[in-house]
Amino acid sequence: MFECEFRMNNQPPAPRRIEPIPAQRAASLEGDALRAVEEICSRLSSLPGALLPILHAVQERLGYVPAEAVAVLAQELNLSRAEVHGVISFYHYFRTQRPGRHVVHVCRAEACQALGAVALERHAKRSLGVEFHATTADGAISLEPVYCLGNCALGPSVMVDERLEGRVTAARFDELVAQAREAG
Repeated sequence: MFECEFRMNNQPPAPRRIEPIPAQRAASLEGDALRAVEEICSRLSSLPGALLPILHAVQERLGYVPAEAVAVLAQELNLSRAEVHGVISFYHYFRTQRPGRHVVHVCRAEACQALGAVALERHAKRSLGVEFHATTADGAISLEPVYCLGNCALGPSVMVDERLEGRVTAARFDELVAQAREAG
């Protein structure tokens, strides 16, 4: 690529002045959440490809990756906000909204679909009154898709919080949700 400049009286072009744009912290990420993100970054930023382990750690600690954390992560890792946001939005696992008190993952992989997961998915959405990536009105249950739980022989499978369940029918799904609600 070349540059054309109009020069008056054969004067050399004025030198260009490059001024860095100061990095700004996200104003709305404060208190414990900000300290948690900074601590995680300082602990994991030296890892090769640190962004993914940091995002997992943030979500584990806070329950989600707040949109306000993107600027902090970008600054800490010397990445653009677009790069951080791109990774968060590419991977379905990362949540950007606070989840319900319990998270129900419904497997959508082919093996589970072959064993009835499509009907289970419809039932889950209808009985909870939400779509995937949403939380019930009472804040109790978030419904999330997952693309394999590694429980293929026992599909359809769901995971309620960290507990894996296989051969889940509509009736069993309702029982699991009722148990989660009772647990708090």
